[in-house]
Amino acid sequence: MPARPQSAAEFHALHKDFLILPNAWDAASARITQDAGAKAIATSSAAVAWAHGYADGHHFPIDKLIAVVAAIARAVSVPITTDAEGGYDDDPARVRENVRALIDAGAVGINLENGKWPHELHLRKIEAAREAGAQAGVDLFVNARTDVILKQLVAPEEAVAETLRRARAIKGAGASGLFVPGIADSAMIETIAREAGLPLNVMARPGIAPAAELKAMGVKRLSAATGLFNAAMAATHDAAADFLNGGESEKLWARRGTPPDYNKLFAG
Repeated sequence: MPARPQSAAEFHALHKDFLILPNAWDAASARITQDAGAKAIATSSAAVAWAHGYADGHHFPIDKLIAVVAAIARAVSVPITTDAEGGYDDDPARVRENVRALIDAGAVGINLENGKWPHELHLRKIEAAREAGAQAGVDLFVNARTDVILKQLVAPEEAVAETLRRARAIKGAGASGLFVPGIADSAMIETIAREAGLPLNVMARPGIAPAAELKAMGVKRLSAATGLFNAAMAATHDAAADFLNGGESEKLWARRGTPPDYNKLFAG
């Protein structure tokens, strides 16, 4: 189910205001999230990997991620962006191939991280991802992630300046947005949002300002990251432990709430 160019345009437009973006890990979580009101669906690399029994951090095979994106594309009608980690290769040419496959599966956006790899390699990967979008005829939203703050790549007093230095280069390489995970300090967020020159994406975490305040600071996107997955797994653990402890069917049944008709939901 190839990505539609109009879906890519719709996804870009969502960043003109303020996008709250939940992260799913399979077709069911994506569709439930859409039905809850999501205007777009993201995948979390960690949540997808964990859901399939892999560790996060380039351990999940790219062919399996492509299959996950294709399954989500079949189940939802809103734009899809997928966490492509570092492109699943250090060769920009292979990154271009991988990103093209994700686009062909249904993605109109990707996250592309640099981790602790050389900044210059990150820039070449961004360029490769942009080329993949052009080849596919899709205005791919390349959300470039810099880990300056999350991975403490520089001294704390240099973090904002280094993030902005990288942001300028990231923009020049063709990125559509800047993702700065790990940041919670409002003054730092406001400075980066004002000076980065790209829509700023931050990650939900304890201590970060509420959405309305983030929007006022100039942030354009708030991602749930692994939040929904962890909430779902906590509920699963508690329900399983409770059932194993007493085997009480009524209590287990009560936890269901009012589920949708899943067969009807996925019949198409």
